[in-house]
Amino acid sequence: MSSVPKRQKLDAAADGNTSAGANEEESEALELIDACQNEIDALNEKASEEILKVEQKYNKLRKPCYEKRSELVKRIPNFWVTSFINHPQVSGILDEEEEECLHALNKLEVEEFEDIKSGYRINFHFDENPYFENKVLTKEFHLNSAAASENGDWPASTSTPIQWKEGKNLLKQLLTKPYGNKKKRNSDYKTFFDWFSDNADPVNDEIAELIKDDLWPNPLQYYLVPDIEVEPEDEDENEDNEEEAFDDEDGEDEGDEDLEDEDDK
Repeated sequence: MSSVPKRQKLDAAADGNTSAGANEEESEALELIDACQNEIDALNEKASEEILKVEQKYNKLRKPCYEKRSELVKRIPNFWVTSFINHPQVSGILDEEEEECLHALNKLEVEEFEDIKSGYRINFHFDENPYFENKVLTKEFHLNSAAASENGDWPASTSTPIQWKEGKNLLKQLLTKPYGNKKKRNSDYKTFFDWFSDNADPVNDEIAELIKDDLWPNPLQYYLVPDIEVEPEDEDENEDNEEEAFDDEDGEDEGDEDLEDEDDK
């Protein structure tokens, strides 16, 4: 009878040895995985550096093309304001009076810093207009310590103070304007100049990112939106509705004739 407990002790000891062996094997595997992960991280960092060099190279190559495009755009009246209005997100923060103001916008320019990751600036160039004195309005983004702003804080963004002409301060006028008098929007900003002047959250500035990464690289696709998007479906639907209405009328007439025939009988 005493042999049963002895077996249990032996089994327990064997299980302990097996568990210890498994733990050692797992620890060794985790160390090897960690070493692999370090190699992967090192390669990713090297890849980022190489990609940055490639981006810097092609930014320089693209610059003459952007400058040539800007000169050609000046030959097309209202090119930039039209592109803004046709952009599905940017148009959401444009008030009608701001659209009038942006008719004076003759050039849009996005400049990435030498260290692309450190930030960028967006320059809005204007003709003489009845709203403000500035020829250029700039919104600048400093997104890491390499391009810290003058006060040393980062991330941060800054905006050119707008020199409004007397009685033409759209920012003041439109922010006090009831929402019911404006177009329907789905944005954190009430107006374009509200966005331009706001520097509370530079990292999550969706409008700035849309301008930099979508509108600036290819504004032509938005300028030409009305010419591209043709919707003949509405006419077809109208024709279908007219045919259905005509069929309904015929059905009613036939029904009336059947009733008349029954009355005669």
